[in-house]
Amino acid sequence: MSKERARRRAAREAEQARQAALRAEREARRARWRGRRARLAALVPRPVRVARQGGVLARRRRAQNAVMAVLFVLLQALAWLLLPGWAARAGVLVLSLLLLPVLVTVVFDRRS
Repeated sequence: MSKERARRRAAREAEQARQAALRAEREARRARWRGRRARLAALVPRPVRVARQGGVLARRRRAQNAVMAVLFVLLQALAWLLLPGWAARAGVLVLSLLLLPVLVTVVFDRRS
């Protein structure tokens, strides 16, 4: 009887050792994965959230910038649709880029 118990105990201990080896391998794999992930995360810069101003003037400025951006995009879309040549389209782009600050100053002059 005691030989049978010894054999079962040896089998149980062998199974426990096999399970412990599997757990150790799994933990080692997870540790390697966490290390690789940490090294990769250290290389990638974290996004920095910049809080925007919330005052009346800031909201007005954002609305004005949005209006100018929409007008700029519409002008470029019209130029692409109506003008046949690349030179004319490029000319409209350059001209609108040069005149955009002037138009902003004239239309949204804050001194008056």
